[in-house]
Amino acid sequence: MRSTLIDIAREAGVSSATVDRVLNNRNGVKDRTREIVMDAARRLGYVGTGSPPAVADSRVRLDFVLPAGTNTFIANLLEQLESQSAKRSDLDVRIHSIEGFNPDTLAETLHGLHGQTMGVGVIALDHPTVREAMRSLASSGVPIVTLVSDILHVPRFGYIGIDNRAAGRLGGYLLGRFLGHGVRRKVALFAGSLSYRGHEEREMGFRHIIADEFPDLEVVELREVRDDRDRAFEEATALFRRHPDLAGIYNIGAGNSGIGRALVESRMAPGIIFVGHELTEHTKRLLLNGVMDAVIDQNPRVEAREALSMLSRAARAQPNDYHPPRLQVIFRENIPES
Repeated sequence: MRSTLIDIAREAGVSSATVDRVLNNRNGVKDRTREIVMDAARRLGYVGTGSPPAVADSRVRLDFVLPAGTNTFIANLLEQLESQSAKRSDLDVRIHSIEGFNPDTLAETLHGLHGQTMGVGVIALDHPTVREAMRSLASSGVPIVTLVSDILHVPRFGYIGIDNRAAGRLGGYLLGRFLGHGVRRKVALFAGSLSYRGHEEREMGFRHIIADEFPDLEVVELREVRDDRDRAFEEATALFRRHPDLAGIYNIGAGNSGIGRALVESRMAPGIIFVGHELTEHTKRLLLNGVMDAVIDQNPRVEAREALSMLSRAARAQPNDYHPPRLQVIFRENIPES
């Protein structure tokens, strides 16, 4: 089996991006480093003695670590990563689906990618073991991008996703405008897990705009449902028993179908304004039957495209050209074509 860029990087003690720069005769590498890389490439039989520093077969190996579970948006993102990477002959992409709310499992997966990859995309929990694993991987020369939910104070190459604080403010604005002013009303929040920084930022944005612009709204509960539709159903059903006068729901994460089912079965759907995230087949049906009132969407196709582009460019030490996904509010009357 022919050696790969990762094999050469391990042999030479440099990053895969440095190997790619040397073998493709790009600038930005010290002469001594260039000699070490070429010597390693010759020892491994990647190039012959006296061969020029050029390579035709330089597929970039990328790895994506995503949470498993019933989150339809994540499933759509995974599908887009697979379909788009399959059309690119320059990429070799692997996707790892792991237990979504276990930081130790995520950290272990990241540690296992040492020496095996040229770039990593991850939906990461903001936890000390995860941050340390990301720092260790980045220190070995592997570029990392965070997807959907960002983490600060780690050496990630970039973030692919929406402004989650702005998304939370938008959710609060929609709920406030639907419910109006002048009457004291109860609203509740659902989240996947506040260990996702993105969910925490949405909650902060929501609470700030409610406090500033809609003081008649009272946030009575916040329930974490771990992005699981069955758990969301159970929590919502119990919530309605505790607060039969509930007027509004903002769901920060996944589990919309479970909340929608609880609204229908409890016959509370007509009296509750329901705002959530991500246009999926589930939320589309909820919009059409009037159970959901608005969906704040980020496009998984765009996020997959930008993640593949950012990581492959980083691995090749090429300039990045990032086009961030946009927030879009979708109602029953403007559901886009698939």
